[in-house]
Amino acid sequence: MSKRIVVVGSINLDLVAATPRIPIAGETVAGLSFRTFPGGKGANQAVAAARVGGAVSMVGKLGADAFGVQLRESLEESNVNTEAVEVVPGSSGVALITTDPKGQNAITVVAGANAQLSPADIDANIDLIRSAGILLTQLEIPLATVDYLAAIAAQERIPLILDPAPARFLPPSLLKSVDWLTPNETETCILLGRGPQELSENLTQDAANALLDCGSRNVILKLGDRGCYVALADGTRQLLPAYAVKAVDTTAAGDAFNGAFAVALMNGLEPLESASWAAAVAAISVTRPGAQASMPTASEVARFLEDSHCSKSTRV
Repeated sequence: MSKRIVVVGSINLDLVAATPRIPIAGETVAGLSFRTFPGGKGANQAVAAARVGGAVSMVGKLGADAFGVQLRESLEESNVNTEAVEVVPGSSGVALITTDPKGQNAITVVAGANAQLSPADIDANIDLIRSAGILLTQLEIPLATVDYLAAIAAQERIPLILDPAPARFLPPSLLKSVDWLTPNETETCILLGRGPQELSENLTQDAANALLDCGSRNVILKLGDRGCYVALADGTRQLLPAYAVKAVDTTAAGDAFNGAFAVALMNGLEPLESASWAAAVAAISVTRPGAQASMPTASEVARFLEDSHCSKSTRV
Protein backbone atom coordinates (compact mmCIF):
# COMPACT_ATOMS: atom_id res chain seq x y z
CA MET A 1 0.00 0.00 0.00
CA SER A 2 1.52 3.31 -1.06
CA LYS A 3 -1.14 5.66 0.37
CA ARG A 4 -2.25 5.95 3.98
CA ILE A 5 -5.56 5.22 5.64
CA VAL A 6 -6.66 8.35 7.48
CA VAL A 7 -9.16 8.00 10.32
CA VAL A 8 -11.04 11.11 11.45
CA GLY A 9 -12.89 10.30 14.64
CA SER A 10 -13.20 9.73 18.34
CA ILE A 11 -10.65 8.66 20.93
CA ASN A 12 -12.06 7.43 24.26
CA LEU A 13 -11.09 5.54 27.37
CA ASP A 14 -13.44 2.60 27.90
CA LEU A 15 -14.48 1.91 31.50
CA VAL A 16 -15.73 -1.68 31.39
CA ALA A 17 -17.78 -3.45 34.05
CA ALA A 18 -18.51 -7.17 33.65
CA THR A 19 -21.88 -8.17 35.14
CA PRO A 20 -24.05 -11.30 35.30
CA ARG A 21 -26.54 -9.50 33.04
CA ILE A 22 -27.11 -6.06 31.56
CA PRO A 23 -29.20 -4.15 34.15
CA ILE A 24 -32.61 -2.81 33.19
CA ALA A 25 -33.64 0.77 33.99
CA GLY A 26 -33.61 1.40 37.74
CA GLU A 27 -31.86 -1.89 38.57
CA THR A 28 -28.59 -2.26 40.48
CA VAL A 29 -26.52 -5.30 39.54
CA ALA A 30 -23.41 -6.46 41.39
CA GLY A 31 -20.43 -6.35 39.04
CA LEU A 32 -17.99 -9.22 38.51
CA SER A 33 -14.94 -7.17 37.45
CA PHE A 34 -13.81 -3.74 36.27
CA ARG A 35 -11.11 -2.87 33.72
CA THR A 36 -10.11 0.09 31.56
CA PHE A 37 -9.25 -0.13 27.86
CA PRO A 38 -8.29 2.42 25.20
CA GLY A 39 -11.26 2.86 22.88
CA GLY A 40 -13.35 5.27 20.85
CA LYS A 41 -14.73 4.20 17.48
CA GLY A 42 -12.22 6.26 15.53
CA ALA A 43 -9.20 5.09 17.51
CA ASN A 44 -10.46 1.50 17.48
CA GLN A 45 -10.70 1.51 13.70
CA ALA A 46 -7.27 3.10 13.39
CA VAL A 47 -5.71 0.44 15.62
CA ALA A 48 -7.57 -2.36 13.83
CA ALA A 49 -6.25 -1.18 10.48
CA ALA A 50 -2.69 -0.69 11.75
CA ARG A 51 -2.54 -4.10 13.47
CA VAL A 52 -3.29 -5.90 10.21
CA GLY A 53 -0.68 -3.96 8.27
CA GLY A 54 -2.26 -0.67 7.26
CA ALA A 55 -0.30 2.60 7.22
CA VAL A 56 -2.64 4.70 9.39
CA SER A 57 -2.87 8.30 10.55
CA MET A 58 -5.40 9.54 13.12
CA VAL A 59 -7.06 12.96 13.19
CA GLY A 60 -8.70 13.61 16.55
CA LYS A 61 -8.72 15.38 19.92
CA LEU A 62 -7.56 14.40 23.39
CA GLY A 63 -8.18 16.12 26.71
CA ALA A 64 -5.41 17.58 28.86
CA ASP A 65 -5.68 14.73 31.36
CA ALA A 66 -4.02 11.45 32.28
CA PHE A 67 -6.48 9.59 30.06
CA GLY A 68 -5.21 11.56 27.07
CA VAL A 69 -1.61 10.51 27.66
CA GLN A 70 -2.65 6.87 27.98
CA LEU A 71 -4.78 7.01 24.84
CA ARG A 72 -2.05 8.52 22.68
CA GLU A 73 0.42 5.89 23.89
CA SER A 74 -1.99 3.12 22.92
CA LEU A 75 -2.33 4.48 19.39
CA GLU A 76 1.40 4.86 18.95
CA GLU A 77 2.11 1.38 20.32
CA SER A 78 -0.02 0.06 17.45
CA ASN A 79 1.94 2.16 14.91
CA VAL A 80 -0.84 4.70 14.36
CA ASN A 81 0.58 8.12 13.47
CA THR A 82 -0.77 10.69 15.96
CA GLU A 83 0.76 13.92 14.62
CA ALA A 84 -2.76 15.17 13.80
CA VAL A 85 -4.14 14.35 17.27
CA GLU A 86 -4.39 17.61 19.23
CA VAL A 87 -4.61 18.11 23.00
CA VAL A 88 -7.31 20.56 24.14
CA PRO A 89 -8.38 21.81 27.58
CA GLY A 90 -10.82 19.61 29.47
CA SER A 91 -11.40 15.87 29.66
CA SER A 92 -10.78 13.17 27.11
CA GLY A 93 -13.72 11.17 25.82
CA VAL A 94 -14.92 8.21 27.87
CA ALA A 95 -17.26 5.29 27.30
CA LEU A 96 -19.05 3.49 30.15
CA ILE A 97 -19.51 -0.14 29.06
CA THR A 98 -21.40 -2.96 30.75
CA THR A 99 -20.86 -6.51 29.43
CA ASP A 100 -22.57 -9.82 30.23
CA PRO A 101 -21.25 -13.42 30.05
CA LYS A 102 -22.73 -13.85 26.56
CA GLY A 103 -20.56 -11.04 25.24
CA GLN A 104 -23.40 -8.54 24.83
CA ASN A 105 -22.89 -4.94 25.93
CA ALA A 106 -24.57 -1.62 26.75
CA ILE A 107 -22.54 1.55 26.14
CA THR A 108 -22.81 5.20 27.23
CA VAL A 109 -20.40 7.59 25.50
CA VAL A 110 -19.36 11.00 26.90
CA ALA A 111 -17.73 12.97 24.08
CA GLY A 112 -15.29 15.16 26.06
CA ALA A 113 -12.54 16.45 23.76
CA ASN A 114 -14.09 14.65 20.76
CA ALA A 115 -16.83 17.28 20.69
CA GLN A 116 -14.21 19.90 19.80
CA LEU A 117 -13.12 18.21 16.57
CA SER A 118 -14.38 20.78 14.06
CA PRO A 119 -14.31 21.50 10.31
CA ALA A 120 -11.41 23.86 11.08
CA ASP A 121 -9.40 20.80 12.14
CA ILE A 122 -10.12 19.21 8.76
CA ASP A 123 -8.73 22.33 7.08
CA ALA A 124 -5.71 22.31 9.40
CA ASN A 125 -4.90 18.76 8.26
CA ILE A 126 -6.06 19.07 4.66
CA ASP A 127 -2.77 17.89 3.14
CA LEU A 128 -2.91 14.69 5.19
CA ILE A 129 -6.53 14.11 4.25
CA ARG A 130 -5.89 14.74 0.55
CA SER A 131 -3.03 12.22 0.65
CA ALA A 132 -5.29 9.42 1.91
CA GLY A 133 -6.11 6.33 -0.10
CA ILE A 134 -9.21 5.76 2.07
CA LEU A 135 -10.89 7.88 4.75
CA LEU A 136 -12.75 6.40 7.74
CA THR A 137 -15.08 8.28 10.04
CA GLN A 138 -17.91 7.70 12.54
CA LEU A 139 -20.54 9.71 14.43
CA GLU A 140 -18.83 10.16 17.81
CA ILE A 141 -17.57 13.54 16.58
CA PRO A 142 -19.75 16.52 15.55
CA LEU A 143 -21.94 15.85 12.52
CA ALA A 144 -20.83 19.13 10.94
CA THR A 145 -17.27 17.79 10.91
CA VAL A 146 -18.32 14.50 9.35
CA ASP A 147 -20.36 16.36 6.73
CA TYR A 148 -17.43 18.64 5.89
CA LEU A 149 -15.05 15.68 5.63
CA ALA A 150 -17.50 13.88 3.33
CA ALA A 151 -17.70 16.89 1.03
CA ILE A 152 -13.91 17.00 0.76
CA ALA A 153 -13.75 13.24 0.16
CA ALA A 154 -16.22 13.60 -2.71
CA GLN A 155 -14.39 16.59 -4.14
CA GLU A 156 -11.00 14.85 -3.98
CA ARG A 157 -12.46 11.48 -5.04
CA ILE A 158 -11.17 9.72 -1.95
CA PRO A 159 -13.26 6.68 -0.89
CA LEU A 160 -15.05 7.36 2.41
CA ILE A 161 -16.16 4.63 4.81
CA LEU A 162 -18.79 5.85 7.28
CA ASP A 163 -19.73 3.88 10.39
CA PRO A 164 -23.05 5.56 11.31
CA ALA A 165 -22.74 5.08 15.07
CA PRO A 166 -24.11 6.30 17.37
CA ALA A 167 -27.04 6.13 14.98
CA ARG A 168 -29.00 9.22 13.98
CA PHE A 169 -30.75 10.62 10.94
CA LEU A 170 -28.25 11.63 8.27
CA PRO A 171 -28.93 14.20 5.53
CA PRO A 172 -29.00 12.91 1.93
CA SER A 173 -26.22 15.35 1.04
CA LEU A 174 -23.90 13.48 3.40
CA LEU A 175 -24.95 10.00 2.33
CA LYS A 176 -24.34 10.87 -1.32
CA SER A 177 -20.66 11.43 -0.47
CA VAL A 178 -20.27 8.04 1.23
CA ASP A 179 -18.67 5.17 -0.69
CA TRP A 180 -19.20 2.56 2.03
CA LEU A 181 -21.96 2.80 4.65
CA THR A 182 -21.57 0.13 7.36
CA PRO A 183 -24.46 0.13 9.88
CA ASN A 184 -25.55 -2.69 12.16
CA GLU A 185 -29.22 -3.70 12.39
CA THR A 186 -30.18 -1.09 14.98
CA GLU A 187 -28.40 1.68 13.11
CA THR A 188 -30.01 0.58 9.85
CA CYS A 189 -33.49 0.91 11.33
CA ILE A 190 -32.72 4.36 12.76
CA LEU A 191 -31.25 5.59 9.47
CA LEU A 192 -34.43 4.51 7.71
CA GLY A 193 -36.75 5.94 10.36
CA ARG A 194 -38.03 2.51 11.38
CA GLY A 195 -38.58 0.92 14.77
CA PRO A 196 -35.92 -1.47 16.11
CA GLN A 197 -36.25 -4.96 14.68
CA GLU A 198 -34.20 -7.94 13.58
CA LEU A 199 -33.84 -7.85 9.83
CA SER A 200 -35.07 -11.07 8.21
CA GLU A 201 -33.56 -12.13 4.89
CA ASN A 202 -36.17 -10.22 2.89
CA LEU A 203 -36.02 -7.18 5.14
CA THR A 204 -32.23 -7.15 4.93
CA GLN A 205 -32.25 -6.79 1.17
CA ASP A 206 -35.02 -4.19 1.30
CA ALA A 207 -33.13 -2.18 3.94
CA ALA A 208 -29.89 -2.29 1.99
CA ASN A 209 -31.66 -1.15 -1.16
CA ALA A 210 -33.35 1.65 0.76
CA LEU A 211 -30.00 2.87 2.07
CA LEU A 212 -28.57 2.78 -1.44
CA ASP A 213 -31.55 4.83 -2.58
CA CYS A 214 -30.66 7.39 0.10
CA GLY A 215 -27.39 8.01 -1.71
CA SER A 216 -24.58 5.79 -0.37
CA ARG A 217 -22.73 4.07 -3.22
CA ASN A 218 -22.29 0.76 -1.38
CA VAL A 219 -23.75 -0.67 1.84
CA ILE A 220 -22.57 -3.38 4.21
CA LEU A 221 -25.07 -4.35 6.91
CA LYS A 222 -23.49 -5.91 10.01
CA LEU A 223 -25.88 -8.61 11.16
CA GLY A 224 -24.22 -10.01 14.27
CA ASP A 225 -24.02 -13.78 14.38
CA ARG A 226 -25.64 -13.98 10.94
CA GLY A 227 -22.66 -12.30 9.27
CA CYS A 228 -22.84 -9.29 6.97
CA TYR A 229 -24.94 -8.38 3.94
CA VAL A 230 -23.08 -6.72 1.09
CA ALA A 231 -24.96 -4.51 -1.38
CA LEU A 232 -22.82 -2.95 -4.08
CA ALA A 233 -23.43 -0.23 -6.63
CA ASP A 234 -22.91 -2.79 -9.42
CA GLY A 235 -26.00 -4.74 -8.30
CA THR A 236 -24.23 -7.39 -6.22
CA ARG A 237 -26.30 -8.57 -3.25
CA GLN A 238 -24.77 -11.25 -1.01
CA LEU A 239 -24.97 -12.44 2.58
CA LEU A 240 -21.58 -13.49 3.93
CA PRO A 241 -22.01 -15.91 6.87
CA ALA A 242 -20.15 -15.20 10.10
CA TYR A 243 -17.25 -17.26 11.42
CA ALA A 244 -17.81 -19.74 14.27
CA VAL A 245 -16.23 -18.50 17.50
CA LYS A 246 -17.20 -18.18 21.16
CA ALA A 247 -17.87 -14.51 21.88
CA VAL A 248 -16.40 -13.06 25.06
CA ASP A 249 -16.89 -9.33 24.41
CA THR A 250 -18.45 -7.84 21.28
CA THR A 251 -17.21 -4.32 22.03
CA ALA A 252 -15.54 -2.85 18.92
CA ALA A 253 -16.25 -5.85 16.68
CA GLY A 254 -17.76 -3.47 14.15
CA ASP A 255 -14.69 -1.25 14.43
CA ALA A 256 -12.45 -4.25 13.81
CA PHE A 257 -14.47 -4.95 10.67
CA ASN A 258 -14.22 -1.40 9.34
CA GLY A 259 -10.51 -1.01 9.94
CA ALA A 260 -9.74 -4.38 8.35
CA PHE A 261 -12.10 -3.74 5.44
CA ALA A 262 -10.22 -0.53 4.62
CA VAL A 263 -6.89 -2.37 4.64
CA ALA A 264 -8.22 -5.14 2.41
CA LEU A 265 -9.53 -2.62 -0.13
CA MET A 266 -6.21 -0.77 -0.06
CA ASN A 267 -4.46 -4.09 -0.71
CA GLY A 268 -6.50 -4.50 -3.88
CA LEU A 269 -8.95 -7.18 -2.76
CA GLU A 270 -12.42 -7.17 -4.31
CA PRO A 271 -15.25 -5.94 -2.05
CA LEU A 272 -16.72 -9.37 -1.25
CA GLU A 273 -13.30 -10.80 -0.48
CA SER A 274 -12.48 -7.71 1.58
CA ALA A 275 -15.70 -8.06 3.58
CA SER A 276 -15.08 -11.75 4.24
CA TRP A 277 -11.53 -11.06 5.42
CA ALA A 278 -12.75 -8.20 7.62
CA ALA A 279 -15.37 -10.51 9.13
CA ALA A 280 -12.56 -12.85 10.17
CA VAL A 281 -10.79 -9.96 11.90
CA ALA A 282 -14.01 -9.09 13.71
CA ALA A 283 -14.53 -12.73 14.67
CA ILE A 284 -11.16 -12.87 16.37
CA SER A 285 -11.82 -9.59 18.18
CA VAL A 286 -14.95 -10.89 19.93
CA THR A 287 -13.00 -13.74 21.51
CA ARG A 288 -10.99 -11.22 23.57
CA PRO A 289 -11.97 -8.56 26.11
CA GLY A 290 -11.67 -4.86 25.39
CA ALA A 291 -11.68 -2.72 22.28
CA GLN A 292 -8.21 -1.96 20.94
CA ALA A 293 -6.75 -4.78 23.03
CA SER A 294 -8.86 -7.27 21.09
CA MET A 295 -7.61 -6.34 17.61
CA PRO A 296 -5.60 -9.15 15.93
CA THR A 297 -2.46 -8.95 13.82
CA ALA A 298 -2.30 -10.03 10.18
CA SER A 299 -0.48 -13.25 11.13
CA GLU A 300 -3.22 -14.11 13.64
CA VAL A 301 -5.85 -13.58 10.96
CA ALA A 302 -3.95 -15.83 8.56
CA ARG A 303 -3.80 -18.61 11.17
CA PHE A 304 -7.48 -18.16 11.99
CA LEU A 305 -8.48 -18.48 8.33
CA GLU A 306 -6.35 -21.60 7.96
CA ASP A 307 -8.22 -23.17 10.88
CA SER A 308 -11.65 -21.99 9.78
CA HIS A 309 -13.58 -23.78 7.07
CA CYS A 310 -17.31 -23.68 6.55
CA SER A 311 -18.54 -23.17 10.10
CA LYS A 312 -19.23 -19.49 10.77
CA SER A 313 -21.21 -17.81 13.55
CA THR A 314 -20.00 -14.69 15.34
CA ARG A 315 -20.98 -11.16 16.08
CA VAL A 316 -19.79 -8.50 13.62
